[in-house]
Amino acid sequence: METVYPLTWMDVKAKASDIAKNIATKKIVGTRRIYGIPRGGIFAAQAVEEALSILKVDSFLLESPGQADVFVDDIIDSGKTREKYYQKYPSVPFYALVEKKNIPNLQDKWVSFPWERMTVESGPEDNIRRILEYIGENPNREGLLETPKRVIRSYDTLFGGYKQDPKDIMKVFEDGACDELVLLKNIPFHSCCEHHILPFSGVGHIAYVPNGKVIGVSKLSRLLDIYARRLQIQERIGQQVVNDLMTYLKPKGAACVLAAEHSCMICRGVQKQGSIMVTSSLKGIFLDNIQTRNEFLSMIR
Repeated sequence: METVYPLTWMDVKAKASDIAKNIATKKIVGTRRIYGIPRGGIFAAQAVEEALSILKVDSFLLESPGQADVFVDDIIDSGKTREKYYQKYPSVPFYALVEKKNIPNLQDKWVSFPWERMTVESGPEDNIRRILEYIGENPNREGLLETPKRVIRSYDTLFGGYKQDPKDIMKVFEDGACDELVLLKNIPFHSCCEHHILPFSGVGHIAYVPNGKVIGVSKLSRLLDIYARRLQIQERIGQQVVNDLMTYLKPKGAACVLAAEHSCMICRGVQKQGSIMVTSSLKGIFLDNIQTRNEFLSMIR
């Protein structure tokens, strides 16, 4: 006979929503003050607070029970914990995500909460499994068994920029240096926004005006990839590329223009299809000399 009753994050959200609806109907003046019974009740109280916010009911979590309007625990088993709080705070409602006596055939089973599994498991693949549970999936079904491994392997590529140091690729040459604008344009790049970890993709245009030194053209593309393959905001990528060119190449000026489509604007939020974000970072002669700046802008149009 199975001895474990595992709850997923979706189970927790559903049960917390039921508790929140009960709390919302209580005649409590002002903000609901919630105390989570240590330790599992703290996670449960956080879930209830989130459910109340969805119902547009103000609430906040207390660090001590003295001023609580509501007590929240993860489970009521023997009932001793609830009784202890009732004796001291008889007028304060006590809720739990799971009350064993209300669930058939649960008395002889151990209830496993998702945060408990987070503490006993380790490694990035286990964290991906917990995320799958949170969104309502079963990480043990056939189609998802290998997903955690695949996700981690994909992260090695998507966030490979953290393992690269720009100075390792910044080999400069004095032979063949010129004093005219050097431009590599339409460089495809892919990145992930640090706010939602959703991808954004587009093209970059990188230019510099040499001051006795040049760099291999492929290094401009690689420099962009190093910074794009991290959790980013688009504005920062251009600044980082230009700063490195100015530091290692010491040109008369450097410029980077990026144009990208952001999934966080397409799949969620405002959901505006076809929106393109354009950012620029200019230093040196590109910032100070309008003719050089206009030459660069005309070349990338």
